[in-house]
Amino acid sequence: MKKIKITQGMKQVKKLLWPETCPFCGKVYAEGLCPACRQTVEKLLVREPRCMKCGKPVRYKEQEFCSDCTRVRHIYDRGAALWIHKNPVSKSIYQFKYHNQRFYAEYYAEQFVWQYKELITGWAPQVILPVPLHARKRRNRGCNQAELLAEELGKRLKLPVCGNLVKRVRFTSPQKALDHTKRKKNLEQAFALSAPVRGLRRALIVDDIYTTGSTIDAVAKVLKQAGVQKVYFLTVSIGQGD
Repeated sequence: MKKIKITQGMKQVKKLLWPETCPFCGKVYAEGLCPACRQTVEKLLVREPRCMKCGKPVRYKEQEFCSDCTRVRHIYDRGAALWIHKNPVSKSIYQFKYHNQRFYAEYYAEQFVWQYKELITGWAPQVILPVPLHARKRRNRGCNQAELLAEELGKRLKLPVCGNLVKRVRFTSPQKALDHTKRKKNLEQAFALSAPVRGLRRALIVDDIYTTGSTIDAVAKVLKQAGVQKVYFLTVSIGQGD
């Protein structure tokens, strides 16, 4: 079948039918991110100094790890996030996750590349893995938001994405209402591999929010038990460190 060339005129028609909207406030704006949200969101960017493990911002340059990472021995190797989980970032993720704003994945992926391309290159992942949803939750939401994000990131980094290598085999309670100990227990035996991982040594996990790291650790655990040597993560937002 002959490919249809997308002309400038067709692009203009597309903009009229589906105008750009700000991924944080949802208002129609030709450039996507509106000036008001840009100013607010830039203040929430995760900058140095950061925890050398999870990437949360810390108070002092001399601090290697945040208080959480000094208390918890994480299974993953290292991670990073774009923004602190506060409004309007938290609102944006909520809309992305529960109100089918799938195109937000494109914006988030672009920001990952803009902010962390050098870091990701240094990690040298062989594959990108989205945190999986249980089949019941996926049916309710219509999609796995982490998988959408992973696919957009994979396109930009020219890395393969494997959305079904890790499966969520046990339905779990929502993590947000639990403390760290209960979160960890809640995720026991929740994930499993759907196939062997021969030759896979370095993997990058993608998700929307990092709070305590319990979910990332649970996925990293099944990967490392199967022989993966290094497991990294990227999330859209993260909690404030100290």
